[in-house]
Amino acid sequence: MWAVLPGELALAVCLVAGVRIPGAVLLGAEALVVGVLALEVCVMWPLYAARRRAGDRRREAALSAVRAVVPVAVRRLLVHEFRALHSLGLWVLRRRHRIPEGARPFSYTEPQTGIMWTFVFVSVVETVVLALVIPWPLVHAILLVVDVYGIVIVLALQAACVTRPHLVEADGSLRLRYGALFDLRAPAAVIAAARVDRRFPGGGLVRVDGDGTLDLAVGSQTTVTVELTEPVEFVRPLGRRGSARTLRFHADDPRAAVAALTKDAKDAKDAEDRTAPSPLTPERTAPAALTPERTAPSSTPDPPA
Repeated sequence: MWAVLPGELALAVCLVAGVRIPGAVLLGAEALVVGVLALEVCVMWPLYAARRRAGDRRREAALSAVRAVVPVAVRRLLVHEFRALHSLGLWVLRRRHRIPEGARPFSYTEPQTGIMWTFVFVSVVETVVLALVIPWPLVHAILLVVDVYGIVIVLALQAACVTRPHLVEADGSLRLRYGALFDLRAPAAVIAAARVDRRFPGGGLVRVDGDGTLDLAVGSQTTVTVELTEPVEFVRPLGRRGSARTLRFHADDPRAAVAALTKDAKDAKDAEDRTAPSPLTPERTAPAALTPERTAPSSTPDPPA
């Protein structure tokens, strides 16, 4: 289905643009789309019915059927897009997404802000140029909608990064985020050390080495390295799972982030030391009796005659 829908969209654009397409091609394409949709319904309905018989509600059964049919990557992309649009609303209202009380946020958008605004500028210029070049009103309207939506998505991606910063929470745990695409939590108990460490790793947004090192790069750079005592689990943007024992990420103020992590680790250690029982001391022996036994008082001498 996900391969047929783009072809159907391209066919519709050709028709709107005035491209003459043979009737047999149109009939075959429509028959293919109808067949794929019928196949999807035939596959999803038994799954839905089975979940209903198992006692699930209608919404739960429908979601279970969709999860079984729709690929994980497609579901996550749709969820990311909705979350990004929600973040755009938060950005307009100058609010942030779920920052608990006592948590300290650390932004990471500085290396990519200029690139994002460049994308927005280029998209606006492209929209204006296409409006002047394309003579067909309907095609112009379709491309205008597509271009405007693309601009909104770029702004939403930037807004998601602004409204979802990294967090060092009140208990010393670390939460790494990249917009609505990535979210990792490292409990305070597994954080061994943190340091300022500027690196320029290759690859995409999330990269994991064979030794369990996670690079969450922004603008192809990381500025903080966190060593863990044990691996933590995470989910990649498209649904694959992984684990990492060393975390490298970017923070606009890496020294403040490292100071917050090390201070919380020190405070947690001090609290643990205060609550730990004191070392055993030798037993105190009972004080010795002043005298082993009482003796009769001596008689006073008689006065002289």
